[in-house]
Amino acid sequence: MDREKFETLVVGAVSNLPLEFRNKLENVDVVVEDWPTSRQLRKVKVSHPSQLLGLYEGVPQTKRNGRYGMVLPDKISIFQKPVESQCHSNEEISMKITEVVCHEIAHHFGIDEKTLRSIEANRRRKSRH
Repeated sequence: MDREKFETLVVGAVSNLPLEFRNKLENVDVVVEDWPTSRQLRKVKVSHPSQLLGLYEGVPQTKRNGRYGMVLPDKISIFQKPVESQCHSNEEISMKITEVVCHEIAHHFGIDEKTLRSIEANRRRKSRH
């Protein structure tokens, strides 16, 4: 998939979030990158670049206090090549992008990885029934 189409799908995934979430993303940049850097992989203790589909870097809203301000925007990176490597069609890519965007935005709102994995597992179980 070309970069422009992929970026359009990422923008669409953010645009389709409920308004109450979108309104709280004013200091967050969502970017598309081909692959994670070695620094990003080390940061999250992932050994193979194709395993990391997205990454939130910033200060979660639950960790902010009265001194939070005048800081660089938080950053959510969506990694195009790893996403594509796990999908077999454009439809699957679109669905995976939505899943990854939601996952990384949840980190922005302070939900840790363990809790997110549990929520996602429950959602998948329910969708099969």
